[in-house]
Amino acid sequence: MAKLHITDTILRDAHQSQAATRMRIEDMIPALQALDDVGYWSLECWGGATFDSCMRFLNEDPWERLRTLKKHLPKTKLQMLFRGQNILGYKHYADDVVEQFCKKSIENGIDVVRVFDALNDPRNLEAAIKFVKEYGGMCEAAISYTTSPVHNEDYFVKLAMTLEKMGADTICIKDMANLLLPYDAYSLVKKLKENVSVPIHLHTHNTAGTGDMTNLMAAQAGIDIVDCALSPLANGTSNPSTEAMVATMKGTDRDTGLDLVKLSKAAEHFRKIAENLKADGTLDPKVLNVDPNALLYQVPGGMLSNLISQLKQQNAEDKYYEVLAEVPRVREDFGYPPLVTPTSQIVGTQAVLNVLMGRYKMISKESKGLLRGEYGKLPGKVNEEVRKLAIGDEEVITVRPADLISPELEKYREETKDFAKSEEDVLSYALFPQVAKKFFDAREKAANDDGVRTINVVDLS
Repeated sequence: MAKLHITDTILRDAHQSQAATRMRIEDMIPALQALDDVGYWSLECWGGATFDSCMRFLNEDPWERLRTLKKHLPKTKLQMLFRGQNILGYKHYADDVVEQFCKKSIENGIDVVRVFDALNDPRNLEAAIKFVKEYGGMCEAAISYTTSPVHNEDYFVKLAMTLEKMGADTICIKDMANLLLPYDAYSLVKKLKENVSVPIHLHTHNTAGTGDMTNLMAAQAGIDIVDCALSPLANGTSNPSTEAMVATMKGTDRDTGLDLVKLSKAAEHFRKIAENLKADGTLDPKVLNVDPNALLYQVPGGMLSNLISQLKQQNAEDKYYEVLAEVPRVREDFGYPPLVTPTSQIVGTQAVLNVLMGRYKMISKESKGLLRGEYGKLPGKVNEEVRKLAIGDEEVITVRPADLISPELEKYREETKDFAKSEEDVLSYALFPQVAKKFFDAREKAANDDGVRTINVVDLS
């Protein structure tokens, strides 16, 4: 078998899962040369929640961050996470916005775009796959892995075959909640290798404590690439440790070829960053623990830190386990959506509301949208009583949701003409209008204060 390739998530998913995406670009820069020298298949460093967090909490321009990363990482492919028709936001956008976002991401430095849909509705991936390839990016189409009465091995293999036909360059098994158990991983990877010809990439976490074993069994079955995180921000709700995987494979026919000394050098810097994040309370020790209950609740890492944060705001941290127990009940009512952004936030928030206010006494706007079909086709049977409570007699959408959205890029250009400095600014505003406007105002004020464009001057938190 060929060598096993590694994608490191230290610059994106690792700190998203453990520290609510609060790592700043200046926390990354000192380690970038060391990371670039390692020889990874790719570095996952952008997309997911980083885009929103950059502007909302760190007063950073996400596009500027990407350009900085590209400049310091000339030898390594840069990878991003892209939510299909949701792009990096929490609703569906028109195809012209999806196209422009794909174009600008690739222009600014992204090489690999991992595209997923929370409901595994291939119609929601059509535009993103087409435009990533059109503008010269490598498209990695992802299967959002989950377990339920409607999700089984055949379901995922058929989905992978569909994604390959749609033009995917690689297929990712996206196991965001660490639900893919080791022997199931072996079996699924074997089946995928028999049925699709493009490389297969596995993304798992260590929430339930089985991530390393899942990666190992997938490697035995012939997986091409696995996601890992450097040890200072690995494990718990994050991804399994890079160094552990490299050491495990050393001397075997799947040897990664990566050097533990080089990895140790890069990790040394992030150890200090992790200590700082713990010291200021950003990194909650709860997310470092292994919790096999994740196999029951199916809650992914980023969602866990969000739930903790929501409950803290309501002074209801003592309801944590009640909320976790409510999550699978809401998920069943909603037709078993996989729990990944945005469905994880929708189901999680509804579970919080159910515990704090009474079951479905208050239904969020997003829950109503999910039940109405605004996000695509729900995989299983929906609890019709709950749907009726949510949307009354409104009709359920059965077409590709984006077909109902008129082109909207010109509208965003018009709305931002007085303050957007670039097409990238227009896209930032399209995804997060209030957050972006606040960021642009702060950026303008900083530039006026000292005559140069300055970032990280005003704290927007």
